[in-house]
Amino acid sequence: MAKKNSQKNSGTTIGLNKKAKFDYHLSDRFECGLALQGWEVKSLRAGKLQLVDSYVVFHKGEAFLHGALISPIQTVSTHYVIDPRRMRKLLLNRREIDRLIESSQQKGYTVVATAMYWKAHLVKCEIALAKGKQEHDKRESEKER
Repeated sequence: MAKKNSQKNSGTTIGLNKKAKFDYHLSDRFECGLALQGWEVKSLRAGKLQLVDSYVVFHKGEAFLHGALISPIQTVSTHYVIDPRRMRKLLLNRREIDRLIESSQQKGYTVVATAMYWKAHLVKCEIALAKGKQEHDKRESEKER
């Protein structure tokens, strides 16, 4: 019987959205998969990701990640015409999508991406329901730090 190869990328964080924790009160968190193209996975293995200003958009009952920047690596960018900020489909259950849509329609709430990481050989994205902080709340969180 052959041994399982332990991947060096399993359980490691690809990117964090630290600005989301500063700008929002984060409440409900969800783990979801992403529908990615091959060049995007290669770029994520190289760590070329920025989640700043990324958020979730709902369209026709589906969730899409908007604003995440996955920079192409040099070997891929010569073969394809690519859009590094394209909308990527999030893979969630119907109940989770309905719950997020209902919650995000309340005043002051939105859904933001907080982290992206490897889970075994799969790329997972953590999204959270967020309510915007006011200026005095941001000052208080800086004092706590």
